[in-house]
Order: sequence, then structure tokens, then C-alpha cells
Amino acid sequence: MIIALILSGCGNRDGSELQETLSLMLAIDRRGWNYQCFAPEGEYNVVSHLDGNEDGSRRDLLVESARIARGDIKPLSCYNPAQYDALALPGGMGAARNLSTFAFDGDGMTVRPDVEQAILATYRLHKPILAMCIAPMVLAKVLGPYGVRLTLGGACPAADAARKLGATVVHCGPTDVCIDSQLKVYTTPAYMAATHISQIFEGADHLVQALAQ
Repeated sequence: MIIALILSGCGNRDGSELQETLSLMLAIDRRGWNYQCFAPEGEYNVVSHLDGNEDGSRRDLLVESARIARGDIKPLSCYNPAQYDALALPGGMGAARNLSTFAFDGDGMTVRPDVEQAILATYRLHKPILAMCIAPMVLAKVLGPYGVRLTLGGACPAADAARKLGATVVHCGPTDVCIDSQLKVYTTPAYMAATHISQIFEGADHLVQALAQ
């Protein structure tokens, strides 16, 4: 099995959350499966990981995501769902800032056209889609009209926004997995609920395990 991962930069405040992404990669690898990283092309505003503020600089999404993938990454424009068994979106604020505008627009959010196209193409081929942490908000926007079932942890503004977009939101603990068997969508709260890195790996492992069943 080979799983395509969509990354959104490097770092939890403005890109892919490193602990979540690496835990997902490890969970995939430990089962003898493979993954291929993708990222959109284009620039994004950098957020300081010290104070949480934008520092006025901009970086390239694909170049920064390549840091996590050790250079083994492809532009999202090259993604063909027919060549992969599943699609996965790790968490991190990059999902809310770079893959979508949820961080700025709430339930009035939009999703990057290339990201939306990748999700819909995967969905139309009836292939599984996985998401962690805040990344399920991207699925809520794209698959909300289909009544997608997902988790964002417990009660929170993101969960309220997801419901407004048409999603059914389930409360889950940090290592639990919400499965939408009809749409083949698998989500876990990760740092939307977790307080320890061990919970992040356990949740990622449960996510991949659910896919294997």
C-alpha cells in the first residue's frame, strides 16, 4: 500500500505539524507500507514559532515541506489518485492557513483549488482519505455537502464551523479514530485534544490501523 501525504509547510504554527506528520509516516512505515509526500506550490506568510506572530517574511510551500520529506516530495499538481491507495492530510496550522483559509475566515473558508481537486478526485475513486488535528476542517469544507462524518476532538469553535459546513462532528479522545465508512474518511484529533507526543503517535498508529482493517 502507498499513501499520498499532502504537506502544508514545516512547523505547527504555519505548516504541517512535525510530530503529527512524522508519527503518521512512522505508523505507515512500520506496517511495511510506503508514502509519497506532495505539497502545493506558492508562497505563504511565515509565523514565528516563538511568539505566534507573522514575522513579515514569506516562504515557498513546496520548498519548506521538502524539509519534512527529506527532499522526496512532488508538487501537488502531479498527484494522481489512481496511483495511490489513500490520501492523508497531517495537521498543523498550515492546513488552516495555507491549504485553506479557515484560520482567517472560519466557516466562510475556502480551500485551495488544487487541494480541493485532490480530495474530490480521491473521493470519486472511493479511496480512503485520512486527516489529523485541524486538517479535518479542509474535509468539512470539501466533503461537507456529502455529509462527511469526522472529529476535531471535543467541543470547540472548529467543530461548530464544521457543522455549519454540513459535516457531522463526533467527539473523540486524543488517540481515538472517527470512521466514516460510507465516505471512507478517517480522522483523529491529535493536538486538538492531545497533551503528550506519545498520544500523537498512538493516534496516528490507530488511524493507520483502522485503514488496514
